[in-house]
Amino acid sequence: MSFERQQAQALRILEGIEEGTMSAADSFALVEEADPALIYLIFTWLRRRYADHPNADAVIGRLVAVVDRDPKINRMMKEGQADPVVAWFEEEHSYTALRSREFIELIVDKLEG
Repeated sequence: MSFERQQAQALRILEGIEEGTMSAADSFALVEEADPALIYLIFTWLRRRYADHPNADAVIGRLVAVVDRDPKINRMMKEGQADPVVAWFEEEHSYTALRSREFIELIVDKLEG
């Protein structure tokens, strides 16, 4: 998959959950094909970004609907959490400091690099 396509897929996952533009089933179909580190980072970005946000219930509710769809997602999250890219990101960056597009560009670039 090309770099641009991976960025677009990752952004689609994030924005689909964030904005509610995709069903849990559609989101799940994209999530299960993605890199576990990417999924861990996207889901953590959403949780941190919306922790004290007025739209937290809606966004976190959609996130939970995707995660609860299949136990495979929890396994992916655990696998992704152990990835060195996650450690790098959490040491060098803040989840709440980056907007969605710049976050996705940074992560996909690092995963592909």
